[in-house]
Amino acid sequence: MAASAATSAFFPVPSPDYPAKPTKHGNDSVNLGSMKSKSASGALQVKANAQAPPKINGSSVGLAKIPETAKADDNAPSPPPRTFINQLPDWSMLLAAITTVFLAAEKQWMMLDWKPRRSDMLIDPFDLGRIVQDGLVFRQNFSIRSYEIGADRTASIETLMNHLQETALNHVKTAGLLGEGFGSTPEMTKRNLIWVVTKMQVLVNRYPTWGDVVQVDTWVCGSGKNGMRRDWLVRDINTGEMLIRASSVWVMMNKLTRKLSKIPEEARGEIEPYFMNSPPVVDEDSRKLPKLDDSCADHVLAGLTPKWSDLDVNQHVNNVKYVGWILESAPQQLLETHELCAITLEYKRECGKDSVLQSLTKIAGEEGNDEAEKTHGMECEHSLRIETGPEILRARTGWRPKEKNGDGAMGEFSAENA
Repeated sequence: MAASAATSAFFPVPSPDYPAKPTKHGNDSVNLGSMKSKSASGALQVKANAQAPPKINGSSVGLAKIPETAKADDNAPSPPPRTFINQLPDWSMLLAAITTVFLAAEKQWMMLDWKPRRSDMLIDPFDLGRIVQDGLVFRQNFSIRSYEIGADRTASIETLMNHLQETALNHVKTAGLLGEGFGSTPEMTKRNLIWVVTKMQVLVNRYPTWGDVVQVDTWVCGSGKNGMRRDWLVRDINTGEMLIRASSVWVMMNKLTRKLSKIPEEARGEIEPYFMNSPPVVDEDSRKLPKLDDSCADHVLAGLTPKWSDLDVNQHVNNVKYVGWILESAPQQLLETHELCAITLEYKRECGKDSVLQSLTKIAGEEGNDEAEKTHGMECEHSLRIETGPEILRARTGWRPKEKNGDGAMGEFSAENA
């Protein structure tokens, strides 16, 4: 009942039988009077009467007072007709927001794009590598970092050999042959077999410098009945210049017995589809590497011990670490006046974390007096061995004079000054 009364108060029901009566609300009253509406011909007249609002709980319920200013003014201009144009929303705020976003993005881009554009900057230096040439060659790019260069402002030989090792492992991974071991295939993992390198040759034409991006290509071939050869070519990605050529021979070893093993047929079936039929990129140095001892070595450095960071996942010293150790015993003057341009490594056995090593170096050849002159300016022979124990590594290094040293003169070195 109260709901219907309130509804009728807000929505008056016209009645033709009763005249309009004044409506009171509090002390004020509003006389709606008679509401007349004439048609264009004046023949139609409609009267609207408002009923007095009933009282609810002793209070009158009715329309609120209509102020005088709210009364219809016949002389007030009517609003413009609603058309399609004036019903469109105001797009100015949206356009302003879009403009602000674009200006902020342009400013941010200009802040990041301050460097001069170079062709090598179009290359992704963080390329994870890909397989090319019918699925047989793996290619990966590396950017030379500031912490990878030495006193000569060029990349060290250890940095370059780490790039070679990284591409070898990524090749196996990308081909889908990576098991649980360090480069081992699934069949090798089942038999506790791992790859170990027995010989490696590296020729350096030029060392890259900080900021250079190098492209490394690598592939594998068969080597005898139970070996595998892996080759690398390293180029300057901007100029295409050949920087490094390297070749290596690998065999399988049982990681439990630490003895060499034949290649199982199941493992051979995994790797042989990826073998290329190509000659080595480096002519094999067939000269025998002599054994050195304290009596014939020119320089001996003792007390070398592996650190925990020198071990790989197979719990032996990473083969690249050996290169740094043999150079530790090279004469300082040689390092200052010459640069390493060739290295041959023969790995005899692995080195554990508790080993104490000796590094021995002998100046084997000088400029102008033997076969070393044909290929390198100078050669050295090296040996890395456990103190009072077996050899770990034999090596031969080739050196060429640096173009200029600090005072602008050509580097000079002789065995007598060593």
